[in-house]
Amino acid sequence: MDKNSGDVAEANLIIERESVAEENNPVEEPYVGIEFDTEEAAKKFYEIYARHKGFVVRMDQCRRSEVDKRVISRRLSCNKQGYYNIRDHSKPSRKLRKSTREGCNAMMMVKINKSGKWVVTRFEKQHTHPLIASDHPSSVSIDVKDKRIQILTNELARQDRLCNLYREQIQTFLNNIEEQNELLTTKIQVAVNNVKELENKAQKDSNGQLTILP
Repeated sequence: MDKNSGDVAEANLIIERESVAEENNPVEEPYVGIEFDTEEAAKKFYEIYARHKGFVVRMDQCRRSEVDKRVISRRLSCNKQGYYNIRDHSKPSRKLRKSTREGCNAMMMVKINKSGKWVVTRFEKQHTHPLIASDHPSSVSIDVKDKRIQILTNELARQDRLCNLYREQIQTFLNNIEEQNELLTTKIQVAVNNVKELENKAQKDSNGQLTILP
């Protein structure tokens, strides 16, 4: 097995492992009281949940400490939270473009506690818009799919190069055969001419006998 074939097999194995892992460990729904070690861990958790349900997370309002200005609470919202309109300043009329938000209230609020953990203090599950859930319950990460596509694309390109190389080698082989046939035909013709010349010389022998000259 060559390297590219091995990469394809590896990509398929990664996808299979991730699918099995998600089936055995279903995505957990947020709830008030769940704790995380860091704000980033809480964000990652909500993003995985959002991807599974079919919406996009938006980093929303935060609260900072009055002492050192560090973030002590964060609201993670659906990207369709709230309402707004964007003015198109490129046109004199300044018409309002349609808002991409729909007043969705779905969100997860996290706050750092005295022990340094980030805890969920509020969770709103319901959305005001349709969700675009994955076609398969064990959704594979986009990065893995992209990697598999890239590997398969590279393998296809490699196979195309091999086909072109084999085509050139076959054409070269056929050209060599044609040249050898022409050379062999020339040699045969020379041999035939030599035989005819010998026959003519033999006929001129004064004794009328066939004489083969050196």
